[in-house]
Amino acid sequence: MVSKASGLLGFLAILLLTDPARSQLVQLRHWSGQSVAPVYEGFDANPDGSFNMWFGYMNRNYEEELDIALGSDNHFEPGADRGQPTHFSTRRHKDVFRVLVPKDFGDRTLVWTLTAHGQTQQVIATLKPVWMIDRLRTTRAGNSENINSNTPPVVKAQPPEQTITYPNPATLTVFATDDGLPKRRGIPIGMTIVWAKYRGPGNVAFNPAKANVVEGKALASANFSEPGEYLLQAVVDDGSGELAGNFGYHCCWTNVEVKVTVKGGGNVSAQR
Repeated sequence: MVSKASGLLGFLAILLLTDPARSQLVQLRHWSGQSVAPVYEGFDANPDGSFNMWFGYMNRNYEEELDIALGSDNHFEPGADRGQPTHFSTRRHKDVFRVLVPKDFGDRTLVWTLTAHGQTQQVIATLKPVWMIDRLRTTRAGNSENINSNTPPVVKAQPPEQTITYPNPATLTVFATDDGLPKRRGIPIGMTIVWAKYRGPGNVAFNPAKANVVEGKALASANFSEPGEYLLQAVVDDGSGELAGNFGYHCCWTNVEVKVTVKGGGNVSAQR
């Protein structure tokens, strides 16, 4: 059986031989082995004068999800652990987490460094005015005359923390409300929820990993490959944000985390 990589290479070779003019336009898709680039999305301000500095990432692999432990390969300067993920799903993810900084942060910077497959990537974050964004409202799919016409969903995970015994699954319950925008043919598009591992030692399988929010509620289960401390993240999108493919905007979706402590069952090694 021909692998995806070799099959794609063969196709590209034929394409370039038959049409050399396209040689400058073709890029090879890498299924694995590539780095993860940290991304600084920008900052917004809080009512008390403090700031949220928002970060995301680009996993350049199309199939390989990566785990990069906190430490020399995944750290901030200053601060080391600023709440960043240690699990990186494939491709681009915006506004994954925020770092809260005080109102007197001034000209100081935050530097996030990631190393994967021997490749080190780094991003520098500042509060320069050019980096100011709006995470709380957008006129996209709303009313251009009213800046507050489309706002992010209000999301709550219940409970936000739980303890289970391996190999039992965790039940995940999320409640969400929205303003009913955007609409298609006068009907609200509705909210979508996507689950992913954020931190943790093992693999996590969600059922379902993606679903519609029905009547303000979404249920899922999570199975863990091994005991440990896990942080799971749900992204709830109202149909105008990242899950809808609108990467040029910072609204309207909301992230919520659930902490799950998975305790070892009787004979854990035998259960694996």
